[in-house]
Amino acid sequence: MITTLLSHFSATQLCKPKGFFGLKAWYQYLDTDKNCNIVNFNVLPSNGQSDLLLIGVAVIDDLLRIAGLVAIAFVIYGGVQYVASQGSPDQTQKAQATIQNALIGLIICLLAVAMVSFLGSKLG
Repeated sequence: MITTLLSHFSATQLCKPKGFFGLKAWYQYLDTDKNCNIVNFNVLPSNGQSDLLLIGVAVIDDLLRIAGLVAIAFVIYGGVQYVASQGSPDQTQKAQATIQNALIGLIICLLAVAMVSFLGSKLG
């Protein structure tokens, strides 16, 4: 029984796609068997839902994660602007606005990723 559980655990870990920068694979929310093959793929909503919706959720999740990475890059860019402003009030204000807007965007992205991931896990 323990070997069965261990083999099932290792098979499910192998089926989990490894993401790059936290990105998920397009088939993240689809049903897979113990050999990591996609099972019961429905293009048309014959039994209530289409698997194209799950693929769309995974793609939207990735796009939101990329938007979060861009927001982090803008925080860094705003920090460089702030350091380079050398006390100039206009440039300092512009840098602070860049950092503030990037942090607001990052918060929105984090909340959206959480909602989309929750939706994908409930639908999948």
